Amino acid sequence: MFSGDQLKRRRQERQLSQADLARQLNIARSSYYNWETGKTQPNQANLEHLAKLLLVTPDYFDQDYRLLHPYHQLQSARQDQVVDFTDQLLEEQKRAQAPKIAALFAYKVYEKLSAGTGYGYFEDRSYDTVFHTEKIDHDLASWVYGDSMEPLYLNGSVALIKDTGFDYDGGIYAVDWDGQTYLKRVYREAEGLRLVSLNQKYQDKFAPYSEEPRIIGKLVGNFMPVVN
Repeated sequence: MFSGDQLKRRRQERQLSQADLARQLNIARSSYYNWETGKTQPNQANLEHLAKLLLVTPDYFDQDYRLLHPYHQLQSARQDQVVDFTDQLLEEQKRAQAPKIAALFAYKVYEKLSAGTGYGYFEDRSYDTVFHTEKIDHDLASWVYGDSMEPLYLNGSVALIKDTGFDYDGGIYAVDWDGQTYLKRVYREAEGLRLVSLNQKYQDKFAPYSEEPRIIGKLVGNFMPVVN
């Protein structure tokens, strides 16, 4: 296929202007301009005339000339080397362009922990299997419901809990209290546990020790599942 870039390159090598060639070809300068920009192509007669004026063969203006002309001058064994190297480059390009598939790790996510008003503690033990790009050590995973722990822990995300007991005040724990479960920042006080939401529109909850609140574990991870 005719290449306007090849024509332009050769014209510049010969230090000719577009007007020079148009005049020698007896055509309008705009017609010649269209050849170099790829809008039109010269007919066979003009192509041969161009080749004579620019001291090349007509195939010089083919878009593959720079690749094929030196290739055809090689001995057969060297041509084979070119083909092998081209195949190698193509394979490398395909690997580089192939979409990277991240490893996915499965999590069994139980119902339900609350980040709002409270839900039954794993009422039916049913679970969903979801996937995440990182493997995080945990003892149980549960859905987060509600917005009381936003903006850090979003409604519909997965909370990963580790059965570590109580480590320190202000940590985020899953707490079982009065038949409900909560995901809250926890502070131990003289008479019970204070459960604090991150979302300031929610008031603190207070779980008296007399009602036997139990810390299920500490939050060690949180993620939104990967959508397959």
